[in-house]
Amino acid sequence: MDALGDGMTAPSQTSAKPLGGMPARGGRWPLLAQRRPLVLYLVAIVALDLAAIGYFAATTGFSVADLATFLALTACGAVCIEATRRLGMPAGVHRDLLSAWWLPAALLLPPVYALLAPIPLQILLQLRVRATVAYRRVFSAAAIGLAAGAASVAFHARVADPGELALGTGWPIVTAVACAALFTVLNTALIAIAAHTADPDSRWRDVLWDRESLLLDAVELCLGVSVAILCGLNLTLLLLALPPVMLLQRSLLHAQLQAAARTDPKTGLLNAAAWQREADTEIVRARRTGEMLALLIVDIDHFKRVNDTYGHLVGDQVLIGVAATLRSQLRDYDVVGRFGGEEFVVLLPRADVAEARRVAERLRTRVGRMAVPADDAMITVTISAGVAIMNMHGDDLIELLAAADLALYRAKELGRDRICLPATQNPPTDGKPATAH
Repeated sequence: MDALGDGMTAPSQTSAKPLGGMPARGGRWPLLAQRRPLVLYLVAIVALDLAAIGYFAATTGFSVADLATFLALTACGAVCIEATRRLGMPAGVHRDLLSAWWLPAALLLPPVYALLAPIPLQILLQLRVRATVAYRRVFSAAAIGLAAGAASVAFHARVADPGELALGTGWPIVTAVACAALFTVLNTALIAIAAHTADPDSRWRDVLWDRESLLLDAVELCLGVSVAILCGLNLTLLLLALPPVMLLQRSLLHAQLQAAARTDPKTGLLNAAAWQREADTEIVRARRTGEMLALLIVDIDHFKRVNDTYGHLVGDQVLIGVAATLRSQLRDYDVVGRFGGEEFVVLLPRADVAEARRVAERLRTRVGRMAVPADDAMITVTISAGVAIMNMHGDDLIELLAAADLALYRAKELGRDRICLPATQNPPTDGKPATAH
């Protein structure tokens, strides 16, 4: 239904729906506060990983040489983690180069080592770098372990002696590259399924690969195979591999820190300053080319009630959910950011009035369908939005923001959960007040 200032949509509300039997243990057990399909999926992956570890541990003959290689690779990973701790890693930074140590374990050692390799390093990340909810670390270790274990099984099925990898012959190296690619695909798929299960409205392309992540995966693949070759030649050569891996990790971390400085830490959207810079650039381009452009200010209705009733942690989850919903419904070149508090801003290049209305209404509808778990309830919220069109309601960013803000204020006056454009001042011919566009 079109709710552009026509007063026809339902009034705004913040509601709580039962979780359908989910115990109220979200505070003590964060995993149980997640969607039931996500809980089942995470438990299944961890159970499968534990079963695989048990099976291969029972069927593997351990040797001193294999244990020494495993410990050496784990020690190198620990050194990289310690270097990361010294540099610092905020919550928005999530990529590392630890695959450089997991892949050699998968290629050179029996599969049980590939399954075990992520466990000590994930524990070290939790204790030394950044603590997060335990189930995420456990799932990460299980997903990486299963992917590395599958790559190890595939490699050993085709290469009888892993030592052949150090000889530089074609077939073992090609097989190692293919199995490293298998590891990357499986690991990404397992994590993407979890992300999509947590937020079914998200687009698959948002939880799979983009150009940057593909490049990083290729770098990790090459590093892992190269370290495996060096390790196969002589274990002490890991001392030569460690410094360049640490340098690459430092460069990667620096790039992620730069990106994190542009984003809002809670939602992952652009922060206000970064959004304003990009919006100014788009407005200059639109003015030069004569194209249309629309600006939206989106506000979560009665957000204070959520914080007062359920606490700020649940309020943060609502912000995250709304941000993810907005991002999933917009084009790649739309500019979306968090303006502060519960307000978001969206710039729609090449959007006229009709397109801006359609997009704003789609955002309103999608957010209204969103539900955030909180103890034994599911929290739903609504949004109001003000829309301003370039050359119609303003010629620069300040004027467009002011016009959209007035339209947002009007949407709230009319009862919230609706979208409005700025009121157009018409000549007073019949004594009626000015109405929204």
